[in-house]
Amino acid sequence: MSFTDHIIAFLQNGGPFIYPIALVLVIGLAITLERWFYLTSIQRANRKAFASVQQALQQGDVSAIAKHASNNDAPVLAVLNSGIARLPQAGKREDVEYAMEETVMEFLLRLEKRTPFIATLANIATLLGLLGTIMGLIAAFSAVAAADPAEKANLLSASISVAMNTTAFGLITAIPLILFHSNLQAKTTAVVDNLEMAGIKLLNSLSFSGRG
Repeated sequence: MSFTDHIIAFLQNGGPFIYPIALVLVIGLAITLERWFYLTSIQRANRKAFASVQQALQQGDVSAIAKHASNNDAPVLAVLNSGIARLPQAGKREDVEYAMEETVMEFLLRLEKRTPFIATLANIATLLGLLGTIMGLIAAFSAVAAADPAEKANLLSASISVAMNTTAFGLITAIPLILFHSNLQAKTTAVVDNLEMAGIKLLNSLSFSGRG
């Protein structure tokens, strides 16, 4: 029997709770892939955009940064541009800093969108696996009670094996989803750290050029 046949047999012998757990796995993987591609694209866009304004940042050339931001929708440039836009009304350094922090928070909502669902789905998969096992054991003991005494041991052993498949599949689903959730959180944190770093570089260049 091939590995694929083993998987098919495992799923077929898992009872009805296998199907909702499989649905949870599919939804979790779909969200993970969508978020991973989104965050990766943001990281690449930020890296490229930051490289294009790095010299302007070092020189405190806000007009060049604003010009780049008008032609590029990378989050890092939007953060920098929000600080630059506050400069005419800014009475102190903190005013520019607060403007950029506000923009970072706006992007944080987009970066974290749907990611918490993955952890929730992992918990649901675990609980569905336990519930499926409990329901399977209840059904197994009920069937054994009415069975022939000579067949009880074999019937109970087979029924418990089937019931435990649900818990196993629940854990097989939950563990990768938890790892995916942690990875996405790490990528999100990295993006936010880069946005904040860019903001600090702008503040430092403004202070250095006497604008703060």
